[in-house]
Formats: sequence, C-alpha cells, structure tokens
Amino acid sequence: MPDNDQKDPNRRDFLYVASGAVGAVAVAGAVWPLIDQMNPSAAVLALASIEFDVSSVPEGGSVTIKWRGLPVFVRHRTEAEIEEARAVPMSDLKDPQTDAERVKEGHEQYLIMIANCTHLGCVPVGESGDFDGWFCPCHGSHYDTAGRIRKGPAPANLVVPDYEFVSDTVVRIG
Repeated sequence: MPDNDQKDPNRRDFLYVASGAVGAVAVAGAVWPLIDQMNPSAAVLALASIEFDVSSVPEGGSVTIKWRGLPVFVRHRTEAEIEEARAVPMSDLKDPQTDAERVKEGHEQYLIMIANCTHLGCVPVGESGDFDGWFCPCHGSHYDTAGRIRKGPAPANLVVPDYEFVSDTVVRIG
C-alpha cells in the first residue's frame, strides 16, 4: 500500500500552514477583548478636551476651571502684566522660556496653565508673591505674570497644556 504523504509532500505542508493560520486567528480573537478593555472609557474620552469661553474673564482677572481632574488657571492679563513678562531677562529664569512661548499668537492676553506647583503639586495663589504672579504658600515658590518660576524650590515653570482657540473667545484645552 503506497503512502500518500510521500507521493504529495505539499499536502502535509498545506495542512501545517492552514492549522497554524486557524490557530493564530483563534488566539487573536480571544486576546482582542482583553486588549480592547484597556482603551479609555467614554467618560474619560469626554474629559479629554474641554471648551471654555474666555470672554467671561474680565481683564486683570482669572478663573480656575477643571480639565482631566486638574485645576487650570485661565488668566486675562493686563497690558502691564504682558509687558512685565516680556521684559524679564532670560538669565533671571530658572527654567528659561519667553512669554511668547507660553501664549498663543494673537491671544497674548490669555494665559492658560495647569494650576499645580511643579515642586510638589500644590495649587498656587494667584496675583501674589514677589513677582505679582502666583505664589505657592506651601513651600515658597514664586512665579511671575507668565507663570515662570522665579524663586523657591519649584524646578520648572507652571505647565501650559495643549490648547487652541477655536474662535476669538472660545478656547479648547486638550
């Protein structure tokens, strides 16, 4: 009796490849739900970005809003505050960054920053400190009118989140 495997060696190769392909599809089908459950939920995606109407903030005033569970300062700076921030020499800064790098062109009067001190995450007090910007009373960090660290233990400037103006008065953060 002749052996069929010796007459057609390609048949055995085909069976190995087909079995392997079916097995791979089965493993992928079983693993996909495990991977998919790690994606963010709809509630998290809804918080990924927010829109805020900055026209409600009077000149010289600021508000604190919440984004992704973090407090965010939205400051409507006066012309004097903007000029003061622009006049600071880079050599005076622990974390050198120009005022123009921290605001959007055409909307320089609005400063938007995450309201956590970069030292230990406290929330600084606005319009106070040695540089009339923000002051963290917990550990003594002083920030200027552009949110740049000027004095104290904080190692970096207040963080500017990703944001864009979707109209003249509405900003989308995130």
